Amino acid sequence: MAAPIEPPRSRQWPPRKLSLALQGGGTFAAFTWGVLERLLEEPSIEIDTISGASAGAINALLLACGLAEGGREAARARLNRFWIRLMHEASFRSLMLVGGFSPAGSSVAFGPTLRSGQFDPFDLDPLRQALSRDINFATLRNAACPKLLIAATRIRDGQQQIFRNDAVTADVALASTCPPLIHCAVEIDGEAYWDGGLGGNPPLLRLAQEATSSDILLIQVTPARDSYVPITLAAIDRRLDQIAANAALNAEIAALEWAKGHAAPMLRLSRIAAEDSVEGLAQRSSTDLGRGFIRLLHRSGREAAGRWLGQDAVGTNAQRTLPAAEPALA
Repeated sequence: MAAPIEPPRSRQWPPRKLSLALQGGGTFAAFTWGVLERLLEEPSIEIDTISGASAGAINALLLACGLAEGGREAARARLNRFWIRLMHEASFRSLMLVGGFSPAGSSVAFGPTLRSGQFDPFDLDPLRQALSRDINFATLRNAACPKLLIAATRIRDGQQQIFRNDAVTADVALASTCPPLIHCAVEIDGEAYWDGGLGGNPPLLRLAQEATSSDILLIQVTPARDSYVPITLAAIDRRLDQIAANAALNAEIAALEWAKGHAAPMLRLSRIAAEDSVEGLAQRSSTDLGRGFIRLLHRSGREAAGRWLGQDAVGTNAQRTLPAAEPALA
């Protein structure tokens, strides 16, 4: 049964209660780090429910864990520590932690060996330990923790599996970021899972159904638009990955637009897209661990969030959060 949605209180802006949908996209998710950091500086905004897949799931877990343990400053510090360490390590293992590989690109890089299931280039234990260093999974069960909806893809039937606070473990985080052609599937309670971004990146309909807030902010980091037609194998792989990452999201946005007119008139959906702030993002790689690039994404995320916060209740006087062809659900 869907959770009751609180009625909007005079459509105030910024919203006093906000749910977040965090898209995955490898190192592009550093943009989300910047957005979240800026939102945490607004003491009037209460974070209600957070959904995430792949790198979006990691950002969601860091945010929720920090809020539950020590409030806004602890959440900011936790996100900051994770991303700075990721930059300084700049390793293959770092990319594994944020799901920074596309299925197509992985195939090109590693050939048929992984598809045979006979080779896993990384034991999962070090990755599990790395996550546990930053996320206290027991804290996610505290009453003070925002509600979490973490997505993984069930291999058996290809369906999206949503893990909530009481079920989220390091294995769930690994499953949500698991690139199918980089390491073997993650097994949880006898069921095998791959990257959550394959089925919902991020879960949006479920978030709208279960959130108690009428305001949802989608943070989209994977580019949807590209004016160039790719001709090299690497460029084709990159563009296919971008299209696949946004396909399920576009369907869920369309469903919410329908629901706005039929079943959820109070819902207000906003979107902050990284491609609107970072020029040429579609031509960049989501495996780029360069410090300058990640700092650019972080700074751009902060600035985009500042513009979003500075607009009024109908989305004027600041950067549009939805392209002109896709009106906000307000």
